[in-house]
Amino acid sequence: MTDTILHRLHENGRKRPNAPAYYEKIGTAWVPTSWKEYTDQVRQAARALVALGVEPGQNTTILGFNRPEWVIFDLASMLVGGAPAGIYTTNSAEECKYIVENSESAVILVEHQEQWDKIAQVRDDIACLKHIVLMRGTQIDDEMTLDWDAFMAKGNEVDESVIDARMEALERDQLATLIYTSGTTGPPKGVMLSHGNLASTAQNAKGLIDLVPSDRTLSYLPLSHIAEQMFTIHAAITAAYQVYYAQYSPQEYLNDNLKEVKPTVFFGVPRIFERFQAGVAATLGEATGVKARIAEWARGIGTQVTNLRNRGQSASGLLALQHSIADKLVFSKVKEGLGLTEARVMITSAAPISPEILHYLGSLDLPMMELYGQSEDCGPTTTNRPGAIKVGTVGQAWPGSEVKLGPDNEILVKGPNVFLGYFKNKAATEADLVDGWLHSGDLGEFDEDGFLRIIGRKKEIIITSGGKNIAPKNIEAALKNLEMVSQAVVIGESRRFLTALLTLDQDAATKFAQQHHLEGQTLHEHPTLLDHLQKEIDEKVNNLFARVEHVRNFRVLPRDFTVEDGELTPTLKIKRRIINEHFSDEIESMYEG
Repeated sequence: MTDTILHRLHENGRKRPNAPAYYEKIGTAWVPTSWKEYTDQVRQAARALVALGVEPGQNTTILGFNRPEWVIFDLASMLVGGAPAGIYTTNSAEECKYIVENSESAVILVEHQEQWDKIAQVRDDIACLKHIVLMRGTQIDDEMTLDWDAFMAKGNEVDESVIDARMEALERDQLATLIYTSGTTGPPKGVMLSHGNLASTAQNAKGLIDLVPSDRTLSYLPLSHIAEQMFTIHAAITAAYQVYYAQYSPQEYLNDNLKEVKPTVFFGVPRIFERFQAGVAATLGEATGVKARIAEWARGIGTQVTNLRNRGQSASGLLALQHSIADKLVFSKVKEGLGLTEARVMITSAAPISPEILHYLGSLDLPMMELYGQSEDCGPTTTNRPGAIKVGTVGQAWPGSEVKLGPDNEILVKGPNVFLGYFKNKAATEADLVDGWLHSGDLGEFDEDGFLRIIGRKKEIIITSGGKNIAPKNIEAALKNLEMVSQAVVIGESRRFLTALLTLDQDAATKFAQQHHLEGQTLHEHPTLLDHLQKEIDEKVNNLFARVEHVRNFRVLPRDFTVEDGELTPTLKIKRRIINEHFSDEIESMYEG
């Protein structure tokens, strides 16, 4: 029998019919849905898609925040032999149109009126689109649109045996899902992942971090991203653990949801952990006297124990006793405030994270693993793993995969997690997939133990007017590590020297302004703050790099970069070209004279 995520879902429905599969918050209560109910929901939605005319090889699209309907529709699309494609909720109507058209989607699931309006604006220009389905809680009187109940009721027109036949016809090397890249360098490309890609990656994730049915996770990052899909859908089904769907606005509810759910496995992009670190540091920074000394002592103990754990060892004797005391006095309170009292594994990926953040959280007994990869290999190329963690690296090759460096140090990966190619884009496929090797576009180096360190992005290499090749990533990471800095973009292509655009961490900047009694001038332009930043850059950034890599000038921008302004992708990666356009005047001013 073919082993796919759909087969595993059905197995869970048979083996643990009454065990909870997922929870959603209704009112003040987290309400469970069993594995049997979950399987039945997916089958009913699959029957509905067949009733709407979806044939094997046809695709669907989904536009909405993380909800059970999102995943039910996603799995149902795969079950009938099609491939779903998620669309980021922040995408414009035109961006939505591009993905629906490019994927040749016949049916789209949308969350509510706001998202429906985007599709309504452009649907007359999308020949392939036949039906719009709404998630629960929204009803719109429109001949092309079905509310969720009406959609599910359509399934009654199709016999169960049709779904059984569709599932048995699935092949491991068949297209299962489309992941549209967030487009840092151009229009999104549809990454084609097979049933085998998803199944093998989920199975290896289960073994790597020992996922078990008693585990639970909070689903809150965009489901359009393969990493969140892996934790919410594929690994969850493979290991039969429980998924809690976060409330609609993660920025507003994330901390409350974490405290209520107490996830054992928590995945976050670096920005999430940066906020955790900043919040904890601000709280601990207010401690004085004995409390401050206890916190400092506890962090020292936490660092020692974390360093041992990262090498696969454990604390014993006096250190174990001290760790127990530190936990009672400090760690347990910090974890309780974050909602991470039961987190045994925390994973960060999707963008580079500062080693200082990982060291800081490690000193508070928060176990962190950094993973590296891309949509094209189902999320993981390399990963740190329990008992084998080196902070500052992205770990060793993902199980079952081979990772090597090309002649120019480009990271290449081959294995069962590597994609089929880009949907309807032969040229891009041939450029990135050569003899089964995925060419990542990232530059790296291995240490003596096979741990990979990312040293830059091939396409983001800055070539100065003097012909020097400079990778901006590490310089930007060092700038972001300054307490006052939120985001940093290094400039220097075809220029004489490097400069930087900086945005302020508002909490740190406000605190600085209060301490120095800064008044009467816009904060980001205040000479005292600028002098402080210049000193920090000279002492804590430029000292780390060769002279040609020194930041010679900088500008502090009046606001942070945003997804809405097109400066960040939905996964919060910076879009250099857009930032360069939006702040061209500030850039030019740094090179005048």
